[in-house]
Amino acid sequence: MTVLVTGGAGYIGSHMVLALLDAGEKVVVVDNLSTGFWWALPPEATLVTGDCGDEALMKRVIAEHGVTAIAHFAAKIVVPESVADPLGYYLANTVKSRALIAAAVASGVKHFIFSSTAAVYGEPATMPVPEDLPLDPVSPYGRSKLMTEWMLQDAGKAHGLNYVVLRYFNVAGADPQGRTGQSTPNATHLIKVAAQAALGDRPKMQVFGTDFATPDGSCLRDYIQVSDLADAHLKALSYLRAGGASTVLNCGYGRGYSVLEVIEVVKRVSGVDFPVEMAPRRAGDPAAIIAKADRVRTELGWEPRYDDLDQIVGQALRWERFLKTKNVA
Repeated sequence: MTVLVTGGAGYIGSHMVLALLDAGEKVVVVDNLSTGFWWALPPEATLVTGDCGDEALMKRVIAEHGVTAIAHFAAKIVVPESVADPLGYYLANTVKSRALIAAAVASGVKHFIFSSTAAVYGEPATMPVPEDLPLDPVSPYGRSKLMTEWMLQDAGKAHGLNYVVLRYFNVAGADPQGRTGQSTPNATHLIKVAAQAALGDRPKMQVFGTDFATPDGSCLRDYIQVSDLADAHLKALSYLRAGGASTVLNCGYGRGYSVLEVIEVVKRVSGVDFPVEMAPRRAGDPAAIIAKADRVRTELGWEPRYDDLDQIVGQALRWERFLKTKNVA
């Protein structure tokens, strides 16, 4: 039995590859390396350089490697960019997902784990956000992911494809053993940007919006450590193999930090008082989004191990120092 990981050379995908290998699984990765890095993968994982939207390629990979489960991470993920380039996002996140799902169905793959997003909730009226809240995404990014959720629901009913949809909140940190991390130089993740500013790789950082209806005016987000997130995927795979029914689960800690609070933690942990500039809001950013995250614990038996913002920031800073030392990014 082999697990196919699309986007496995990227940030979250590479952590999933490590989690699978640590658990003794066989892994094949399909990644076009547009934002991923071949060196982020251990030699035990097989890398196929290609596009998950190539249905014929996906069928060949599934057949040649004996794939019985798919973890689908490959996607475009930047909300403001999706507002400027909606068709690009519908192609990358919806059209290509359709091709992958079609390949899975045609090849008899029965277990599918999908990397979705809290952006499907839009501007939620309830906080923390439960999974059964009406969905109203406010960005093409969120809509493109929701469309894939719908495709999985319909394919599941028609073809017996069992799936777990994991709706991520804000992913942060790096592998505690230092094996992989967020390596894209121009990534927009808040903690990475702040870490780069602390280490002098950016002259400053910007806070987009200080007039939200939040305690300090900046956005509130729920940050989940990336290895904890990978562990949720691993438990989702075990759940499906044990005959679990298709389900949709939030992945977060159920606690929010504001942008300004996170910046202060990065300054304190790094010991650097880097420049911060206040800027206008970005299109598509909700004021606050925090997970109601009890179902992932009860349904999958998942328990976080790295639920500590100081620890998460420390991991991010160590990974940024590694990238500078090795000059690999």
